Parts: sequence; C-alpha cells; structure tokens
Amino acid sequence: MNDQTSSAPAANPETSHLTRPQPSVVRPVQIGGVNWIGLWTLYKREVHRFAKVGMQTVAAPVITSMLFLMVFAVAVGDRAQLAGDVDFITFLVPGLVMMTVLQNAFANTSSSLVVSKVQGNIVDLLMPPIGPAELLVGMAAGGMTRGIAVGLVAAVVLGLFGGLSMPAAPLVALAFLVLGSLALAFAGLLAGIWATKFDEMSAITNFVIQPLAFLSGTFYSVERLPSPFDTIATLNPFFYAIDGFRYGLLGIADRPVMTGLVCLVVVNGVLGWLCYRVLKSGYRLKS
Repeated sequence: MNDQTSSAPAANPETSHLTRPQPSVVRPVQIGGVNWIGLWTLYKREVHRFAKVGMQTVAAPVITSMLFLMVFAVAVGDRAQLAGDVDFITFLVPGLVMMTVLQNAFANTSSSLVVSKVQGNIVDLLMPPIGPAELLVGMAAGGMTRGIAVGLVAAVVLGLFGGLSMPAAPLVALAFLVLGSLALAFAGLLAGIWATKFDEMSAITNFVIQPLAFLSGTFYSVERLPSPFDTIATLNPFFYAIDGFRYGLLGIADRPVMTGLVCLVVVNGVLGWLCYRVLKSGYRLKS
C-alpha cells in the first residue's frame, strides 16, 4: 500500500517578495534648530485671538482714547500750551496713542496665559515641540502686533481731531513704537506666568500698569513737575516710550531721545532674559 501525501506547491523565491507585506517606514519629522512651523503657528494663534474679537480688542481702546481726548479738549482746550507753539490737544495725541499701544501689548500676552491656565488648556502651549525661545518670540510678537495695530488705528482717528500732520521723525517714532510694545509684551508674559486667576491679573493691571501709564507724561510735561517729582517721573520706562514717540510725531521731547532709546533697549534686554529663564524653568506653567 503506497502512502500518498499531498504537499503545497513550493513558493517561488523570486516572486515571494511581491506578496509579502512590507513594513511601514516611519519617517521622523525633521525640525532643525528652530521650529519655524511651530513658531509661525503660535504667532497666528495669538493674532487670531485678538482679531476674532476686534470690537473688544481694537475698537474699544480707540474709543476710550477718543473719550480722553474729548474730555481734555473741553476741560482745557486752547488755554494751555506745553511746548512752544504746540497746543495741548496736539501734545496729548501721541501720549494717548502710545499709552494705548503699551496697555494692549501687555493685555494680549498676559491674558493669553491666564485664560489658558483658567480653562485648563495650557498644555497646548507646553506639549508641542517648541522651545522656550520660540514660545517667547511667538507670544511677544503677537502682543506687539496687537499693540501696534491698535496704536495705528488710534493715531489715524485721534490725528483727525488733534490736528497732527506728517511725523517730524518717522523712523524715531517707529523705533519707540516697536521698543515700547515689545517691553510691555515681555512684561505681560511675566505677569501671565505669575498670575493663576483673573483677580491676580487685575491687581497687576490696576496697581502697576495703569499708574505707570497715567504717571508717564501722557497728559502733561514732566518739565512742569516740581522737584523731586520730575526726577522720579523719569525713572518710569513708560515715560521714555511716550516721550520718544512724541518726539517722532511732533519734534518735541522732555529728555534726550538717545537716553530714551538706550533705556528701552536695556529694559527689553532684561525683561526678555527674565521671560526666557522663567519659560525654560516652567515656573507656574508645568506645576
């Protein structure tokens, strides 16, 4: 009795690789030294935050500045001249514009962090592959964009009422606009990192930012302050931003323009370094 065995046809070694499942190839994402895509995405996120509610973030500050101008126009009008042939209302416009820029640059970065903490989505900033320097640049640039955008709108609107003409030194005005908005964007980052709820953020705004803005020469010339208050006023970084911007628009200043530029560069360097160190340590962000 013969044993008959059936066997499967032998696989052809030359064609077996055609039907064999190939392992999937995982290609890692190459980021490089700087995550430009992440940085650009973060910047667009920060801009979209305030652009989405433009009536609140852009129109409202401009209307507030207009109300200040109207009140002082009625209360003072042409009865005061603070510098040469410049009337008080014209003198007031650059200060109001820069004050609006500083306040909104601070508000954008600080509110971004505090809202993320309160809503519990701060992890959206910490989990992506972006480093502390990229996080710092993206958020500071967003704060600067809001401050400068609101300032430009306020300058056009207030300039119609204040009788502004062509800027006396446009590059100087632009330099102080950028340096001032950057400094307050950095300050807003530090405040947003420290604050864990809206009450703490409001305390910083009401007891630090607002007094510094109102006591910075926005509504008066520090030359008219008695000693030693004129010297104390010059210790306020807000003063140099407003004084330099006023020089760029009107050609008048209470202190040398170069002194203001150096002061703001130093302030930006110190605040930027502090922001980087705090972001790198994860203080009040990762805990």
